[in-house]
Amino acid sequence: MEQEETPGEAESTLDGTATPADVPVAPEDTPLDQTVEISLTLLEQAQSFAESLLRPWNFYQICIVAGLLLASHLLRAVFGPRIRTWMANRKGWPMWRMRILAVIHKRIRGIFFVALIWPAYWVMQEVTWPSRSYLIGIAAELATAWLIVTFVTRMIYSPVLRALIRYGAWTYVSLVILNLTDEAGGILDAVGFDLGGVRLSLLLLVQGFVLVTALMVGARFLSRTTATRIQKNEEISPSMRVLVIKALQVVLYGAALFIGLNSVGVDLTGLAFLSGAIGVGLGFGLQKVVSNLVSGIIILLDKSIKPGDVISLGDTFGWINTLGARYASVVTRNGKEYLIPNEDLITNQVVNWSHSNAFVRLDIYFGTAYSDDPHQVRALAIEAAKSVDRVLEVKPPVCHIVGFGDSSVDYILRFWIEDPTGGLTNIRGNVYLALWDKFKEHDINIPFPQREVRVLKDADETPDLVIPD
Repeated sequence: MEQEETPGEAESTLDGTATPADVPVAPEDTPLDQTVEISLTLLEQAQSFAESLLRPWNFYQICIVAGLLLASHLLRAVFGPRIRTWMANRKGWPMWRMRILAVIHKRIRGIFFVALIWPAYWVMQEVTWPSRSYLIGIAAELATAWLIVTFVTRMIYSPVLRALIRYGAWTYVSLVILNLTDEAGGILDAVGFDLGGVRLSLLLLVQGFVLVTALMVGARFLSRTTATRIQKNEEISPSMRVLVIKALQVVLYGAALFIGLNSVGVDLTGLAFLSGAIGVGLGFGLQKVVSNLVSGIIILLDKSIKPGDVISLGDTFGWINTLGARYASVVTRNGKEYLIPNEDLITNQVVNWSHSNAFVRLDIYFGTAYSDDPHQVRALAIEAAKSVDRVLEVKPPVCHIVGFGDSSVDYILRFWIEDPTGGLTNIRGNVYLALWDKFKEHDINIPFPQREVRVLKDADETPDLVIPD
C-alpha cells in the first residue's frame, strides 16, 4: 500500500539529498536591491575613508599636497608672465608650435604641481613607511592622468566632443586609480531595462557611447588625412576627388558605427526589418533630399560640373566653390555664395563656361561714322583688343561689319579669354576703353543719332478750337 506524502516530509532530489518542502526559496536580488547594496557599501567606504583622514599621518599628507598646490600656484605667478613674454618674441615659429606652447602655458600650474609632487612622493617612500605616502601617491597619479588627458583631448577640434571625452576620460581614470571600477560598473549595470529580449543597461549605453565615439574620431582623422592626400593628387580629376572622398567618408563612418555597436553586444540583424520600414517612410517624406543626393552622385560621375568651373544658371553667374552631397556652392563676382540644389543642376539648363576647356569668347558691338574707312576701323579695333592683357593672342581677335545703321556702320569685335573666373564685365569694359583711346588717336568718330527740327512759317498761328456741343 502506497504511503501518501505529507507536506512536512522531505522531498527526494536527483542527487539523493532531501530538501524540506516547506522551506521557502530566497528570491533573487532585483537590480534595485543590487544598486542599494552597492551604494551602501560605497557609503561605508567613504565614511571609513573620511574617518581615516583624521589620523595624524593622513592629515600630514593632505597638508603636503596643499602646500605643493600653493607652491605650484606661486611658481605660475612668477614664471607665467616670463614664459608668455618669451613666447611673444618667437615670431618666426610655425603656427602649430605656437599652439603647443599656448596649451603648455595654459596648464603651467598643473605641470609645476606634477613636477613637485612626484619627487615629494619618492622622498616619502624612502624616508618613511609606504602607508604614510599613500594619499600623496594617489594625488600624484590623479594629477598626472588629468594632465595627460588634457593634452591628448586638445587634438579634438569640436569643443562639445572634446569636453565629453575629456570629462569621461577623467572620470574613468579616477575610478581606476581609486579602485572603484567594479562598484561603478555594478551600479551602472543595475540601472537598465529589458527591450525585446535584450537588456539595455546604463553601463551598456556608456560603453557603446565611448566605443562609438572613439571609432568615429578615428574615422574622422583617417578621412581628413586621406582627403588631404587625394586633393593633392593632380592625376585625379576634381569631380572624382570629391566622389572618392565622399565614398570614403561613408565607408569609414558606417564601419565605425557598425563595429562599435556590434562590439558592445547590440544585435544588428534585428534592425533589418525596422530599417526597411523606416526607409520606405523616408523615401516618401524625403524625396527632394534623396533626389539631391542622387543628382550629386550623377554630377560627380559624369564630370559635367566640377569645382572651379564657371557656370551660369538663370541669373546666377559664378564659379563652383564646393560640391556637397545636397547642394553646390556657387560664388559670384560680388562675393555672394549661392547654394544651388544638385537637382537643379541636372534638370535645368546650365551654361558651363569651362566644361571642356577654359577658353571663352566674348562679343562687343560698336559703330563708327560713315565717313570713316571701315578697313581702318577693323584694323584699329583688332589692335585695340590685342593691347588688353587678358585677351589671348593664340586665338586672335576678329572684327566684322554686321550692318549699316541709321547713323553708323555697325561692327562686332570678338576676342577670347581663358580665365572667366576673373570676370567678364571688367574685360569688356577694358576693351571698350582701349577702343575709345585708339579711335581718339586716329580721329575715328563714334556717331550718335541726330534729328533736325524745322519751324514752319505758319507754326505760330494757332487754329481755332472747336468745342463740340
